[in-house]
Amino acid sequence: MHTGNVTTPFGRRSMTLALVKGQLDTAAAKSPRSVDKWKVFRSACEARETLGVTQPALSVLNALLSFYPETELSEEFGLVVFPSNSQLSVRAHGISGTTLRRHLGALVNAGLIIRNDSPNGKRYAHRDRTGAIEKAFGFSLAPMLARAEELATMAQAIAAERKSFRVLKERLSLSRRDVRKLISAAMEEGAAGDWGAIEEQFVDLIQRIPRSPTRPQLAAIAEEMEMLRDEVVNVLEIQLISAKQDANDDQIGRHIQNSKSESITESEPRFDKKQDETPDQPRKVVAEPIKAFPLSMVLRSCPDIGDYGPGGAIGNWREFMAAAVLVRSMLGISPSAYQDACDIMGQEGAAVAIACILQRGGHINSPGGYLRDLTRRAEKGEFSLGPVLMALIRANGPGEKKAG
Repeated sequence: MHTGNVTTPFGRRSMTLALVKGQLDTAAAKSPRSVDKWKVFRSACEARETLGVTQPALSVLNALLSFYPETELSEEFGLVVFPSNSQLSVRAHGISGTTLRRHLGALVNAGLIIRNDSPNGKRYAHRDRTGAIEKAFGFSLAPMLARAEELATMAQAIAAERKSFRVLKERLSLSRRDVRKLISAAMEEGAAGDWGAIEEQFVDLIQRIPRSPTRPQLAAIAEEMEMLRDEVVNVLEIQLISAKQDANDDQIGRHIQNSKSESITESEPRFDKKQDETPDQPRKVVAEPIKAFPLSMVLRSCPDIGDYGPGGAIGNWREFMAAAVLVRSMLGISPSAYQDACDIMGQEGAAVAIACILQRGGHINSPGGYLRDLTRRAEKGEFSLGPVLMALIRANGPGEKKAG
């Protein structure tokens, strides 16, 4: 039995059997003597979806680890850190007290830290005459030490799954490109075959790709697309073999000559069209004016960004854009990616895009790469913020934060 290993939170914070189990499991685990705290943190970041924590919560965990004086987590040096909320807020990019407490609770529920509250709820430490810490009250990092191997295994599994998913997307993308170009070539050059039916089959496959597909869904569609590509190649191969058998050497020579001249003739209009474009022409802002959306609607779609406004609330567009800059830094989005978004979407549009990324943080692996993708799509006229905001409103449901 593991008596004396369970602590309960101060004040009105509730205690659950899940928290009791987590503390007992941590105490019973065979922890390594020491681990690099930043390696464990990176594993937790990779496994955040499995753990059920968001990127902002991990920023708070990063701040907590920065208060641990050693690089190696070890029971020899103690595992409790005791920064005040104001100190934590500064190192967590200045988030409000309410947001900080919420993220700390999420880390506790995820089993990454344990509350080790003092009798009055304050965080402090007792030291001996030499200055060594005898007893500390605050947050215990013991779960990070005890679960180091588990978190590393989680991270490796997620990395393997992500790689497998990426390979599937590449397979689908390549076979999709092949089918599209082969069909176009066959139709343009008058190859025999029911290309209309093949085109319909291709379009049907494209329409069946979900917006956020699972790996099994993607694997099934990729396999069908590859089968369709093989079918198209077979049809064309049969025709080419038949044409080769029916033609003599002289006909083949004339065919090659005609093909070359036709190729030149066909390529000229495309070349001229590109010449008409001005290479140095500045990029055009294609997104709709964000001011067309009321600020109250934007905040209803993306309530989480309100926590980063002055005093934990946003009352106007200027405060909204200032909060977006803070969130941009917190999410690790580079200034150049944000500037590109401002150039294409406008400053307000880029700020709203940041708010949307924050709101969907648990589903986005690379915020910077995601913003660059949105910017490219907006530049081509393929992306609009309106549907995204409406989808988030429906996802949030009633009772979300309103503009201050």
